[in-house]
Amino acid sequence: MNRKELRHDRHTVSLLMDHMVFAPKYRGKMLVGDVAMICEGIICKTCVEMGIQVIEIAVNPDHVHIFFKYPPKYSLSYIAKKIKGVSSRKNIFVSNMYMSIIEINKKNDSYRPRTFVRGIP
Repeated sequence: MNRKELRHDRHTVSLLMDHMVFAPKYRGKMLVGDVAMICEGIICKTCVEMGIQVIEIAVNPDHVHIFFKYPPKYSLSYIAKKIKGVSSRKNIFVSNMYMSIIEINKKNDSYRPRTFVRGIP
């Protein structure tokens, strides 16, 4: 491990990295085309606002993988809640623009995703 990889704050030295998977309700295949690009942009913008460095992000039709480095002042549950909240509110607006997404997944009233967290050893 290189010293430059570590995060040096006023009283701490840390290297916190994690991998999260977000999935839309009922695992609906709604993250396609422009919606996928907009969703990726929303997640990246939210992370930048929180001071989180996105290492890699992959948007699949039915889930999103995000691998990131985060500061020790945030817990994983707070990060997940923040990303899920912002992305679900903005995706409802986006889905109103793209009505074909709602036609594909009529059962889905809510875009609030579930989260799976896998720690990095």
